[in-house]
Amino acid sequence: MASTGGKPRLKTVYKNKRSIGPLHTCGSVAVSADGSRLVTCVAEEAVLTNLLTGEEICRFSGDTQSINSLCLTPSASQLIVFTSAPSLHIYDIPMSTTKNKIHPVRVVARPHDAPVHVCTVDPSSTYLASGSADGVVKVWDIKRGYVTHIFKGHGGIVSALKFNFPRDPSVVAPQNTLQLITASVDTRIRIFDLTAIASKDQGALRPIAVLEGHVSVPRGLDVTPDGKWLISGGRDSVVLVWNLHAKSTGGKSAENAKGKGKSNAPALAQTIPVMERVEAVGLLQDGHWVPSSSATQLRFYTAGEKGVVRIWDAKDSSVLYSLNQAADVQTEDQEEQRQIVEAVYLPSISTIVSVHADQNILFYDLSTRKLTRQLIGFNDEIVDAVFLSPSAPKSVDSHIAFATNSSLIRIYSTAGLDARLLTGHTDIVLSLDRGAGGKLFASGSKDRSARLWAPASGDDDTPTEWGCVAVCEGHAESIGAIAMSRTSGESVVTSVQFMFTGSQDRTIKMWYIGDVPLVSDASQHSQSAMKCKSLTTHKAHEKDINSLDVAPNDRFLASGSQDRTAKVYDIDFSRATGDRPARGEIKLLGTCKGHKRGVWTVKFGRTERVLATGSGDKTVKLWNLEDFTCVKTFEGHTNSVLRVDFINHGMQLVTSASDGLVKLWSVREEECTATMDNHEDKVWALAVSTDERTIVSAAADSVATFWEDCTEEQEQENETKRAELVLREQDFTNYLSLHDYRRAIQLALAMQQPGRLLSLFKNIRATPSESAADMSSVTGNSAVDEVLRTLGGSDLARLLRYVRDWNPNARTSGVAQGVLYAILKLRSVDDVIAAFTDEAHEGSLQSSGQEIVKTATSGNTALKELVDAMIPYTERHLSRMDRLVQDSFAVDYILSEMDDGMFDGQEIDTMDVDLTEVNS
Repeated sequence: MASTGGKPRLKTVYKNKRSIGPLHTCGSVAVSADGSRLVTCVAEEAVLTNLLTGEEICRFSGDTQSINSLCLTPSASQLIVFTSAPSLHIYDIPMSTTKNKIHPVRVVARPHDAPVHVCTVDPSSTYLASGSADGVVKVWDIKRGYVTHIFKGHGGIVSALKFNFPRDPSVVAPQNTLQLITASVDTRIRIFDLTAIASKDQGALRPIAVLEGHVSVPRGLDVTPDGKWLISGGRDSVVLVWNLHAKSTGGKSAENAKGKGKSNAPALAQTIPVMERVEAVGLLQDGHWVPSSSATQLRFYTAGEKGVVRIWDAKDSSVLYSLNQAADVQTEDQEEQRQIVEAVYLPSISTIVSVHADQNILFYDLSTRKLTRQLIGFNDEIVDAVFLSPSAPKSVDSHIAFATNSSLIRIYSTAGLDARLLTGHTDIVLSLDRGAGGKLFASGSKDRSARLWAPASGDDDTPTEWGCVAVCEGHAESIGAIAMSRTSGESVVTSVQFMFTGSQDRTIKMWYIGDVPLVSDASQHSQSAMKCKSLTTHKAHEKDINSLDVAPNDRFLASGSQDRTAKVYDIDFSRATGDRPARGEIKLLGTCKGHKRGVWTVKFGRTERVLATGSGDKTVKLWNLEDFTCVKTFEGHTNSVLRVDFINHGMQLVTSASDGLVKLWSVREEECTATMDNHEDKVWALAVSTDERTIVSAAADSVATFWEDCTEEQEQENETKRAELVLREQDFTNYLSLHDYRRAIQLALAMQQPGRLLSLFKNIRATPSESAADMSSVTGNSAVDEVLRTLGGSDLARLLRYVRDWNPNARTSGVAQGVLYAILKLRSVDDVIAAFTDEAHEGSLQSSGQEIVKTATSGNTALKELVDAMIPYTERHLSRMDRLVQDSFAVDYILSEMDDGMFDGQEIDTMDVDLTEVNS
């Protein structure tokens, strides 16, 4: 940002543009039918998110109990939540974004005697079915809030529920079949008739059919729209297809059929082995499912322990295609985390949503068979971040990569919540750095290796897939610092020539990466990535190396270590030419000593020969690279400084620390110009965009904050306010000269300038008036009396607060007491109470944007607080005046004794009058 003089201005205001926080930590997930809204569980609250913008719409207030299950009505108008208390909460979904928590419209304290683990709503959004751990299923009328059916007899926890409301378009007459299909841990599937409850026969509460076929817990149920076919999948690794309109043959499926069900009882039509524990199963529609009298033309999806969504054809029991590939698994823990625990099918947009055990939510488009969106539910501790530009130089900083407390690297789009996970490392990733203008980036891990990543080749302007193109192996301990060459990437996109890694083995390695491609093959396996060659290994420090940085001209390397020093090296590198291989080495130039604790971060200046270091001693130091002396020290953080970077042509520094704060510093004045606070833990990661408009800070609280530069907008706003203030001050002066006290007082109250009001009331008291109206007025001016008598509610409350502030000072207490006396004489107590109520009401409107009901309680409370603050000082002023009156009598007595009776009569009376005037 440049000023009119050509010199860059100091950036002073960065505002929180958006934050990426925990999206899903546990529990169930619900998606609206159009795929635009998502409900997830974060700790003990349900959160509604707009998937199109990535914005959090609202949070739903709970009862401090964990959420066991939830569901959205098909109309997306209401949210149903069951907590572990147990209790049932029904919420209305807001139409727009709100910062206030949404409270339930209905709460049922004890809907079941045991926790509810599954619930579902019928297609008409009228009935809710809930199944508890004690084997009881209840059907609720959502609108009226009462139970319509209670079904017992399940042999354990209810594991799945599905409404069967047949809607066959070929049948003209309406169908009256309303059924609820349940599954439980006793492996049986039961079908209940919801229309038979009208009679008081207890047999109506019994299932019309009990289906036996699974040998383990059924976890998924689905019915075709015409109600002919039922599909079920369980943890016994099979999917069963049932014909609900089969003729009775006396088999097991028909043994329990009662009454009319004997002639038309469900029967097992097909058994399909899927070779994995199934957690979700569903039938495909809208072009993916063909209604037919034969079960062989059904298509369905399965999801389970392998973490893959598969599309099946029931005709030959084969997999048509998979929507994703099984990830490489190194440990049992990784195998458990990749499992799918829930899947949702959205027919209207032909999308399947899978929820994984590692809190990731994936959206697959059935028409393209591709992953369209991935949401990361929880990032754990974020330890490093770097901006990426996969389509550089066409676009700038379209993505950002995060290293978290995981072996997976997260890459987010800077415009939303869409993210990708990069697999390759086998242990926690500790550091990141970028090269080639952000088209290539590197990662260092606890697995003692460094990897280079590039965007996948394709025609997209902003590719979302990344792949590993090179691996650097050779360190004996974990790699905690990494730095890539600079000059090859900041202005033009060419191949990066070298890279440095720093390790816990206290050595720095230089790697040749000139042959690394800038695009990756999405189909290429990560293990086939090229191996990089180490050019040199240098024993650098006595303790762990925390940070590395390469100078903008690629001539110097800096390292920071726990041994409380920072070292600067000269880089000697020659490119590979012909048969001559690349050569490189580093030579120590100097050591920066002065920090009292370990050095966590080092950063070269972008324009000048300086080096900035941040340390555990809570300071940032600036070093001269000519003689390696400290030239400036920045103090202000209350804990270890973890990251530092230069912005604004080197005129400013931005730092982050363990105190959870991000600070902006002026290098010239050595002072903090802005403090950004949105974290509750150590801010390990700090990234500055190429245009310096955005700063991203990420912390151990798993929150990443995007700070946007608003300095110019803030200056324009301040300039507008100054211009308005000048005009108002001129208006105030004009009103006083015209004796328009009403507008003058109202304008002073609007400008919130108690000093001008004080001067106004002083001048009124000091200016004598000879008119009869003014002589009889309370304040000495009839126009001011009229203003105080008709002053608005919030203005009157503000004036009384100014009176309270004037009252403690002896010089201004006279004016305060005079105004207070006038208000109490001219206004009733009810008016004063209503004034404070109006003030509280206006404040609530400004803060929340929603109207609240006025109550007298708030006015009484505010008035009581004001009176309690004024009484002590008023009593002190009264005591002071009493002492002055007593002292005046003493003066009278002394003067009368001094004249020795010389004066009497008229003279003494005159003297009394003069003394009275003096005392007054």
